[in-house]
Amino acid sequence: MARPSVEAERREQILGAACAVLADVGFTALRIADVAKRVGSSTGTVHYYFPTKRDLTVAAFQWNFDRSLERRQHILDLHDDPRSELRAFVESYLPTDEVTIQAWHVWAELWVEALHDEDLAALNERVYGAWRQIVHRIIVDGQAAGHFHDGDAMNLANGLIGLIDGLSLQVLLGSKDMDAERMRAVCDEWLAALDLAAPA
Repeated sequence: MARPSVEAERREQILGAACAVLADVGFTALRIADVAKRVGSSTGTVHYYFPTKRDLTVAAFQWNFDRSLERRQHILDLHDDPRSELRAFVESYLPTDEVTIQAWHVWAELWVEALHDEDLAALNERVYGAWRQIVHRIIVDGQAAGHFHDGDAMNLANGLIGLIDGLSLQVLLGSKDMDAERMRAVCDEWLAALDLAAPA
């Protein structure tokens, strides 16, 4: 049997490959064989860690979210000003690089499948709730420091999250009216409206 550290590393490789395949072909078309090929292993190896396709994809959705937060932890650690923290956080979600674009594709696949699957809907609620709480906390901090306009912080967080989600999907779909630069401009206007110090 493989050593625990080797098993953990191989599991990470499989989940990363599963997310890449999900982003490329979607949930329905994903095959264990494609994941194994991307990792450079056998289907048996993938099944050793994840007995079924469902086990693999549920774990991959969770992994995608965990890696998403890990990539942004430096933002939360670096900034002590809620204004710059929120701006950097929003900027990090713009679909402008391969890693972020792939993560958005995986998110989209989760949303589609969660419409028909209570367990995936519950997973979405859990991981989305964690992201919502981060944005909510930054807005609360900004209001307490007198940087942001008053208002229901959770409503503001949900509004910003909905804006990012909707615009990102339009960018991913190649909308002629919404590319990453225009998305950035729209988000900047939203942030400026929240910021008490922004020029009117």
